[in-house]
Amino acid sequence: MYSKQAIQNVPDAKIIEIAEDLEIPVSSLATTVRTPPANWKDTHRFRLFISHISAEKLKATRLKDCLEPYAISGFVAHEDIHPTKQWQDEIERALYCMDAFVAIHTKGFSASNWTQQEIGFAVGRGVKVISLRMGEDPTGFISKQQALPRQRKTAEDVAREIDQLLKNDPITSNRVEAAKRAEGLLPGYDEIPF
Repeated sequence: MYSKQAIQNVPDAKIIEIAEDLEIPVSSLATTVRTPPANWKDTHRFRLFISHISAEKLKATRLKDCLEPYAISGFVAHEDIHPTKQWQDEIERALYCMDAFVAIHTKGFSASNWTQQEIGFAVGRGVKVISLRMGEDPTGFISKQQALPRQRKTAEDVAREIDQLLKNDPITSNRVEAAKRAEGLLPGYDEIPF
């Protein structure tokens, strides 16, 4: 876990160089070292995959916008795939490069083959998964964890709660802090008075 956290912001080329130094066949990295999707290229922000059904893309986009002030860059497939890019490849890149995953459980979410595959990918990768209950309860492997209820919260309220959950989770806390520090939202160590 320490090694994973230590290299999570390291460029792919450097990871390959380290692997070669350790005599690890680079071909074995083919499934783990990926180029990020276009909207995450060259960013130090925390990368959050936002899973949703197409009918609810406006809700997903609104949540993404509300997460920006927290140095969290969301990936919303219906909004973030650039023209001329192959959409399925971009989704797979985002799934491989995400730091965490949020599922917006609106009516029909559990019936979507796409959202269920995205959840399976997140569970298989072992990233932090947050379920946002907005009319439907989580199903399958992620149903064992308590969902974040929408209730009457605004998108800003939900974004603040997601930030807190990520900040307080041992899987994501270091990465969230690094993203905020890179964006100037937290003081750097050099700025702390002696």
